[in-house]
Amino acid sequence: MKKTLITTALLALLGGTAPMALAQADHSAHHGGASAPSEADARLADGTVKKLDKPAGKLTIAHGPLESLGMPAMTMVFRAAQPGLLDQVKVGDKIRFSVERVGGVLTVTSLETVQ
Repeated sequence: MKKTLITTALLALLGGTAPMALAQADHSAHHGGASAPSEADARLADGTVKKLDKPAGKLTIAHGPLESLGMPAMTMVFRAAQPGLLDQVKVGDKIRFSVERVGGVLTVTSLETVQ
């Protein structure tokens, strides 16, 4: 009898939370995934352009922590994913950028200047 009561109580608890979880997931999907902007922001790092090497397709950035890669703040050289990225900035510009490992090389995949 006691075992049946515990099983019934567990099923009632689980049955009561499943609809709430589904409703929350449906609510987030309805609003276009409200967490998407914060996830995108988490992938962007703040930095300052220290050097541009257009012939080599590289730029040196003094940056804050790269959370997506688990790296602390430092100054380092990155490859640009496309040569046009280097035309968007000049030495001294404050930027927000995303970086990924491409073929084992840290590569800036997007950037934007910050005022």
